[in-house]
Amino acid sequence: MPVPHWIEFSPAGADAARGLVFLHGVSGGANGAIDILPGLAAPGWRALAWDMPGYGASAPIDPVDFDGYADALRSLLDLAGLRQAVLVGHSMGGMVALHTAARYPGRLAGLVLACCTPAFGATDGALQQAFLARRLGPLDEGATMREVAVELIPSMVGPGADPQLVGDAVALMADIAPATYRAAMRALVGFDARAALPTLTLPALVVAGRHDRVSTPQVLRRMAARMPDARYAEVEAGHFAPHEAPAEFAALVRAFLAGLASDHTPVI
Repeated sequence: MPVPHWIEFSPAGADAARGLVFLHGVSGGANGAIDILPGLAAPGWRALAWDMPGYGASAPIDPVDFDGYADALRSLLDLAGLRQAVLVGHSMGGMVALHTAARYPGRLAGLVLACCTPAFGATDGALQQAFLARRLGPLDEGATMREVAVELIPSMVGPGADPQLVGDAVALMADIAPATYRAAMRALVGFDARAALPTLTLPALVVAGRHDRVSTPQVLRRMAARMPDARYAEVEAGHFAPHEAPAEFAALVRAFLAGLASDHTPVI
C-alpha cells in the first residue's frame, strides 16, 4: 500500500491515540485544511488532514476506487497511531468516510459528513455520463486544471463567499494532476452507500450548507434520517461549508467530539 501523506495540528495535551481526520473533496487537498484544523482540534484531540491517493504528496493507487481509498485511509490511521478516530469528510471526502465506516467499522469512533451525498448512481447512467462530460469535457478540449477551477469553484460557494476563499480553492484545484482528477471523478460517479446507511451504528453528524446546490440540504437530511445515530445541522454556506463558515462548522464538530462517550474505543 502506498504511503499516505497528511498534515497535522496537535494542541498541547492532545492524546496521541485520539484524533480526527479531515478528508477533502475531489477538488481539494490537505493544504486546503491548514486554516481550519486548529478550530477542529477539540481539547484532547489531534487534528489531521490527508492528501487522498494521487493528491498532494500522497502516492497514487491502482485501481482508483473507494476500496482503495478506504485501504489508504486505514494505512494512515495505522501510521498515525490513531486508536480512536473520527472522520470529518467534506464532499467526496464524506463518501470516503462512509465507505471506510462500512469497510472498517471497528476503526472509527464517529463520522462528520459535510456536504456529501450517499450515492451518485450507476457509472454508465445518462445523468452520470452528462456530469462527467461537464466536468471532464474542458480537459478533453485542452483546458488546464486552473481554467477548469476558475469556471467551477465560484459556482459552488454560497452568496457572499469570501473572494480569498474562492481564490485559494481555485489555486488548490489548479495543482491537482489532471490524471488524478479524472480518476477520482470516474470513481465518484459510481459511488453508492445507500444500503449501508442503516448499518452504520456509530455516532454521526451530518452538516449541510444552506445554499449548497451540489449536495442539497434535502439530500443530507434524508441521509441523516437513515442512519441510526445521526443528527443533522445546517450552516450558512454553499458547498464549501467547512471553509465558508469555519467557526460555525468547528463549533459543531467540537460539540460532537465532546459528546462522544469517553469509553467508546474502536477495536484495532
